[in-house]
Amino acid sequence: MKTFMAKPTDIERKWFVVDATNIPLGRVASQVADILTGKNKPTFTPHVDTGDFVIVINSDKIVLTGNKLVDKKMRWHTGYIGGLKEIDYGTLMAKNSPKALEKAVKGMLPKTSLGRKQITRLHIYKDANHNHQAQKPEIVEVKGARN
Repeated sequence: MKTFMAKPTDIERKWFVVDATNIPLGRVASQVADILTGKNKPTFTPHVDTGDFVIVINSDKIVLTGNKLVDKKMRWHTGYIGGLKEIDYGTLMAKNSPKALEKAVKGMLPKTSLGRKQITRLHIYKDANHNHQAQKPEIVEVKGARN
């Protein structure tokens, strides 16, 4: 029996919609990362980009459990002396919730040119409106959603 290796010409990409209402940030990010990398497909091949397109809606309604809104911080450096900046996730979620989700998903993708290509297929929207109806996206239920 031979091992199946996908070729770039064999890949068929679909569009998926994930509703992030009342779901923890990490749970949404991990399932979105699986779809972007193609790990949810039987044709997954590690060195070929077999992933699909993902649309995440309602990113303003993502939940952070515990005290993460206050305690968890996003840090970055400007490149200048003394240029370490930080913002807590409570402020980040209020100002720019898509950036918080994008950072979480990007951290779960490969740190290679493959991962940089995969993150470009992620589309995040603050509310339920998106302009990708022409692609006929399928709705994905996130496992472990809180009701």
